[in-house]
Amino acid sequence: MDSRIDQLAQLLVRHSCQLKAGEKVLIEGIDAPEEVLSCLLRAAKEAGATPLLSLKQHSLMSELCELYSAHDIQFFAQCELELLKRVDAFISIRAARSQNELRNVPQEKLANMLRYYVKPVHYDYRNEHLRWVALRWPTAAMAETAGMSVSDFEDFFFHVCNFDYARLDAAMTPLSELMARTDSVRITGAGTDLYFSIAGMPNHKSVGRNNIPDGELFTAPLRNSVQGRIRFNVPSNYYGFRYEDVSLEFRDGQVVAGSCNDSDRLNHLLDQDEGARYVGEFAFGLHPRVERPIGDLLFDEKIAGSIHLALGNAYPNCDNGNKSAIHWDLILNQHKDLGGGEIYFDGRVVSKNSRFVVPELAALNPELSQAEEEVEGIARWRRL
Repeated sequence: MDSRIDQLAQLLVRHSCQLKAGEKVLIEGIDAPEEVLSCLLRAAKEAGATPLLSLKQHSLMSELCELYSAHDIQFFAQCELELLKRVDAFISIRAARSQNELRNVPQEKLANMLRYYVKPVHYDYRNEHLRWVALRWPTAAMAETAGMSVSDFEDFFFHVCNFDYARLDAAMTPLSELMARTDSVRITGAGTDLYFSIAGMPNHKSVGRNNIPDGELFTAPLRNSVQGRIRFNVPSNYYGFRYEDVSLEFRDGQVVAGSCNDSDRLNHLLDQDEGARYVGEFAFGLHPRVERPIGDLLFDEKIAGSIHLALGNAYPNCDNGNKSAIHWDLILNQHKDLGGGEIYFDGRVVSKNSRFVVPELAALNPELSQAEEEVEGIARWRRL
């Protein structure tokens, strides 16, 4: 047994879900290997909790998605919802498969799955009533997408996931406090000049409670305040399709024009419901060990120095009132080699070319964060 798996299981049970004696947790494994599920079951029992296990397969879930009618999906959602109502926490771990697995499922079938299953079960209930965490499990397909060997990707995976989130939490505090005092945000760069307001909106430090890997600070724009245009330069895989070079134009908060490598598919997604054309999240990616895209949103949205907007549903802890069956993160990396760009808070530049230029935020720049990590590592080694 790889000791890194046990370390990750302990992180999920004790840090992410904070399981206590007498509680119940549902562990969902989607093509997940037996060894990680075994570690999670044992970690939950060591915490005094009762674990339940739900096993699924990507291929069968894709087939159900294609076969199910809207009525079938609603019944499936009711069953899943009843199970979630019996537990205190939820852990979902899925082995990443080909990004194209859902590509041939008809768009109306995917729309039904989003509308009748994902939204009521996960967005409306799980997100608001449970402690939960979701993560991918490294696979050969994931390594290939990332351009790494399987062994190199596994090393990268554990290096990123088994991380000191408490230290990152502390480093985020100055940015959180600055955002709380900020009214207007402007983002500029290649193909981008976007404005919105976050006046009075709360923000949330995402530090390993819901996603692993984690490391972002998010809020939501006032729903109707988004104006201008933005061009996202990190590809985004969403429900079986790889969207590239997504450009959006906003007027009074709503996407009024959108283009990408398949503009028809993009606009079909945005016509899912009224909320799909509005922004439900604005966030900074801040994980110092994630330095480039690997083709998986859970990792790519954490790229140090990146930002992302999510079209669709807003999170309950930063709720701007937007509701939708989708929550789709679109990422902009403003590194100077990718065209650069600036972020302004109330007219003041706080970030340029993916680096914070305000002194109190310097600890969030990856080069400084990694240097501090090395110093702490040396100190621990000397104490030993």
